[in-house]
Amino acid sequence: KKIYRIGSGSDPKSASTENDLTEKGITPLGGFPHFGEVNQDWVMLKGCTVGCRKRIITMRKSLLPQVSRKACEKIELKFIDTASK
Repeated sequence: KKIYRIGSGSDPKSASTENDLTEKGITPLGGFPHFGEVNQDWVMLKGCTVGCRKRIITMRKSLLPQVSRKACEKIELKFIDTASK
């Protein structure tokens, strides 16, 4: 998986980017469906993870070096949408 961002739950500006300077947390208005508010540290991943909600996932460093163009590209988030769905 590709890691987009690692954030702190206590930081009120954790969902702000260089292009979007609005002070907002990662929790959308009304909280995440079937989960609630995020109060702890969090990781934003590309794609999805297998399993039920709130399942603990273990992440480890890759055993092989990632040399593909897709794996080596730099990620720049322009906007994180925190509107309620």
